[in-house]
This record gives sequence, C-alpha cells and structure tokens, in this order.
Amino acid sequence: MERFFELEIAYIVIGIFFLVVTAFVTTRDFMPKGAFKKGMLGIFTIFAIMISIHYYITTKRMSGVKEIFNEGKTIICENKMRRTISQSVLISKKLGWKLEGDYFKNPDFIRDFHTARCVDYSPIAPKDEKHDEK
Repeated sequence: MERFFELEIAYIVIGIFFLVVTAFVTTRDFMPKGAFKKGMLGIFTIFAIMISIHYYITTKRMSGVKEIFNEGKTIICENKMRRTISQSVLISKKLGWKLEGDYFKNPDFIRDFHTARCVDYSPIAPKDEKHDEK
C-alpha cells in the first residue's frame, strides 16, 4: 500500500479536489435533487478507474525496467533536477549503477532515480549508407 501512495498521491489529491468542487456545485439550490449523489459517485468512479489503470501500467513498466537492468542492458531515466536539453540519464550495471528496491543508485550521482521514471533504452541506429545509394 505504501508503494501505491508513493506513486499515486498526486493523482489522489487531484481527485479529492474534484470531489470537493463537485460537492460544492451539486449542493447549490439551482441543482436538481440527486445531483450530489450522482455527481460524487460519477467523479469518484472515474478517478478510481483512472488511478487504478495508471498504477497498474506504472508498476508493470517498473518491473520491466528492473528486469531489463538485471539482464545487464541499458535503460534511460528522466532527470528532473537538470533543466537542460539533455534531461535523461543512461543507466546500466556497466556504468556503475545498482538497484536498491525501486531506486537506481550510483556513488557518482547526487540523487537516485526511481524505476517509475525510467524506460527501456533503444538507441537509434544510423541508416545503412549502401541501401541509400540507388
């Protein structure tokens, strides 16, 4: 459950905000009877489904990233700390990274990278020049 809150707390807060707004609007005099019940149930259901799907997709990607890393392949992680053109960091065992729980750690880097912010790295291969010359 701790992992769920770690990954989804921002979306839960947004959902609560929308529930508060829905509660405020649906309790006004100009709203029809039953609007509160229908509105709250509808908004809660939509956000519950969206958050559940997001959690499932994120945890599935995290396990895939861990598997790729443990196979010795390279992954790429988003670096929000560095606001330049190259915001991504390549991570692999060859580069001195290790996996501790859900975090990639390296003594050469100040911060760790969460597996939820990483994807498989597939470099773009240059086209074969022999095929281009026709």
